[in-house]
Amino acid sequence: MTLPASVAQLTLAPALVVLPGPRCAVCAPNGDAQPLRTPDARDLFETAPVLVAHASMTARRLGLHAPARSPRLFDVLELFAFVRPAQFAAPSAAGLAQSLGLTEPKTPQEQAAALRQAAHALLAELAAAPVPSREEALAIAETLARAGWPWGTATIAALRSAPAGNQFRSSGLDVWMRLTEWEAEAPVGEPGSKPIVPDAAAERLKALLAQAGLDEARPSQAEYAVEAAHVFQPRDREGEPNMMLAEAGTGVGKTLGYLAPASLWSEANGPSVWVSTYTRALQRQIERESRAIWPDEKVRAKKAVVRKGRENYLCLLNFQEQANAAQLGGSDLVGMALAARWARATRDGDMTGGDFPAWLPTLFAISPAAQASAANLVDRRGECVHAGCQHYRACFVEKAIRGSRRADIVIANHALVMSQAAFDGARAARGSKGDAETTLLKRIVFDEGHHLFEAADSAFSAALSGAEAAELRRWIRGPEGRGRRGRGLEARLSDILGDREDARAQLDAAVHAATALPGEGWSGRIAPPNGEVRPTGPVETFLVAVLEQLRARAAPSEVGMECAARPALDLVRTSARDAAAALAKVEAPLLALARALEDVLDAEADQLSGSERARIEGALRGLDRRARMTLPAWRSMLRAIDEDAEDDPDFVDWFDATFLYGRVVDAACRRHWVDPTEPLTNAVIAPAHGVLVTSATLADPTLEDPFALAEMRTGAARLPDRPKTLKVASPFDYAANARALVVTDVGKDDPRQIAAAMRELFLASGGGGLGLFTAIRRLKAVHERIAPALADKGLALYAQHVDPLEVGALVDIFRAEEDACLLGTDAVRDGVDVPGRSLRLLVFDRVPWPRPDILHKSRRARFGAKSYDDAIARGRIAQAFGRLIRRADDKGVFVMLDASSPTRLFSGLPPGVELQRVTLVEAIEQVAGFLGP
Repeated sequence: MTLPASVAQLTLAPALVVLPGPRCAVCAPNGDAQPLRTPDARDLFETAPVLVAHASMTARRLGLHAPARSPRLFDVLELFAFVRPAQFAAPSAAGLAQSLGLTEPKTPQEQAAALRQAAHALLAELAAAPVPSREEALAIAETLARAGWPWGTATIAALRSAPAGNQFRSSGLDVWMRLTEWEAEAPVGEPGSKPIVPDAAAERLKALLAQAGLDEARPSQAEYAVEAAHVFQPRDREGEPNMMLAEAGTGVGKTLGYLAPASLWSEANGPSVWVSTYTRALQRQIERESRAIWPDEKVRAKKAVVRKGRENYLCLLNFQEQANAAQLGGSDLVGMALAARWARATRDGDMTGGDFPAWLPTLFAISPAAQASAANLVDRRGECVHAGCQHYRACFVEKAIRGSRRADIVIANHALVMSQAAFDGARAARGSKGDAETTLLKRIVFDEGHHLFEAADSAFSAALSGAEAAELRRWIRGPEGRGRRGRGLEARLSDILGDREDARAQLDAAVHAATALPGEGWSGRIAPPNGEVRPTGPVETFLVAVLEQLRARAAPSEVGMECAARPALDLVRTSARDAAAALAKVEAPLLALARALEDVLDAEADQLSGSERARIEGALRGLDRRARMTLPAWRSMLRAIDEDAEDDPDFVDWFDATFLYGRVVDAACRRHWVDPTEPLTNAVIAPAHGVLVTSATLADPTLEDPFALAEMRTGAARLPDRPKTLKVASPFDYAANARALVVTDVGKDDPRQIAAAMRELFLASGGGGLGLFTAIRRLKAVHERIAPALADKGLALYAQHVDPLEVGALVDIFRAEEDACLLGTDAVRDGVDVPGRSLRLLVFDRVPWPRPDILHKSRRARFGAKSYDDAIARGRIAQAFGRLIRRADDKGVFVMLDASSPTRLFSGLPPGVELQRVTLVEAIEQVAGFLGP
């Protein structure tokens, strides 16, 4: 694109790039890019106008604190967020270059030059085709300029390079006024039961591949689609779904394999097939692959709906409050204006894993309360007023819920499916109506099915902690500190209750009883740095007693400490009794209030408007969760402690404390099922008509029946009949394209040896290395030792828990920069999808055994002792290995730095991969020879 004269004449500041190490380069306005000494780069960053990509990261690499906003600091990422709202860019100079179609820059000098090119390209694009209109973009640009945004003058000049109307007389932040509203539609009814013919699934798959331009013949994918049709047949008996466990190796193409019969079934029977995943990244990947079925974007938006919990979506009421505060100086106006640009362009308002740039709030040093971040702009506190909200008809959550009722494919996550099913099951048991969207869960595909056990464990557990109890208090009483946002129960229900005195009395009683819950500053009272505890109320007193028992019986680790709940100290038992009594006084009026609202729905059915009914039903959902699920679970745990009850073989109760920077920040009493597949089966699996559980790692080849453990961990073993099973091997040539090495002469307990080994392996591969750790402390120690050495050789090193970015953004940079390296923990292992050379070496610091905490030891005793530990570690290794080879032309080396690794743990690797035990020198030679250019 050609810059208009008014923009081309702008003198942009020099571009500064600082890579890990740090390695620095600067590109002057005349295009001359030169290396720069670190002291000179530091001076430039602190004193002169400068272009950067991620100011906070740049400062960290220069040994400086994250900077406040300044008219000197031109962050090109902010310009990208303005010009291309709701579009993706990895937060680095290389990531920006890739997003804009520029040549990938490798060296610091190339990246500095590319950063200048990116700024010019973005301004030219803004001048030529601003979205959604020139007038609206100009209104926000002028607001940003008044706020002192460095890009204000340049963006206004670009936008005024063509005629612009004068329709906007506001700041432009009132985006809620211009969002499309949803419209009510007639109910869709129950899904039908027409069967899917397996051959039709194969034909649909063939058509989808042709439509997507994929003409390669993959017999394994066709077999998968044909066999998956089993779960789309009518079931014969209540409580006995057609269930299938399907392992499909990497490269089979299982997503289109199950979407083929799923889309056929939806077309024939009505909505919807729910596809549930474990990670946000896979949700978006599945939505992208659905383009093969619905290539038109507008059609696909209706046919394939991504669904998450409401705590993931932009709340327009919260946004309005924050935007108003920002214009009065109470929040980050620049961040809010850029978020407003995103809100007008977003596909669905998803702020966590959707199209909101998660790096945006991290660019500068802005207090958490003032940020335009998901933490401040989504409904995390259950405070939604539903139809009582002035933005109800434009609400992103309502759009997603209503869209999912009519979509052919609903792409959800395990957590949402389980929590909604548990909630609906509890309501149905009392004869109440369930949530309309989850009562239609007839056909479910659980992708990433190897995580089903963990997801059920989380969904069907209970935790009485300081944070959870304080959250309940805030939900009831509203914000009690100065400047806090939110609406308490009284504010949400006051006008609904009207002059109903009984209901108002119960509401008043609940608000008063909630004072017994932890209030503002609770953490500093139960575990102050000076040791002088001063709890307020019975729940805080109980948590102080829990900490006493933990200190007496537990050994602290780097993340916290834990001990069995029983037998309890006398102090714990006494305080548990008092806390239970206090919770009962909260629970009783909430239950009475719920019954009063149910009576209103019944007695005034002919008088209530649709919005009033929706508000009451929304309030009842919140009351049900807390008064009929959470509070009874908490009181049950406390009663067992008070009575020193015998251990229930189905549950594990324990105490734990969480540490941050070496001090206690929370304490909790927890209860988990030993086998969470019992509630999983009752609430999710058995009520369904068809269930497909699929993953690249479901079967265990060491077992006589390879699917026996998968049946146990997915709930299939609890059904009357065994599920259908399928194992489809990957089509990739692993023998030619992959190597698996165990290094025999590195001491896994010596951080210096681990660091030296990783450094040399990363250098041998020329980058593209992912280091995986089982402990954050070891990760940080290795990063500190190897970052400078890699930087000296031109390799950037990024690290979880070190760099000021969340995991997804770090993986985005790792994917964008072909020769970068990354260090991470389990979250990285589960969330990495990096095809090509960007991930060509994977190094484990040690065997990823499950942590032998209280809960795991109970399960180990139930599920097979040593073999259970082996199965978990084997699955983690296989999952990690599967990240290496994502395409037929990928090459990769897997290295384990734990000489004591048993060979049996590698039996889950694909056929053709031969495990070799080698010295470090031999491993380095193999990596260099196999992965060389």
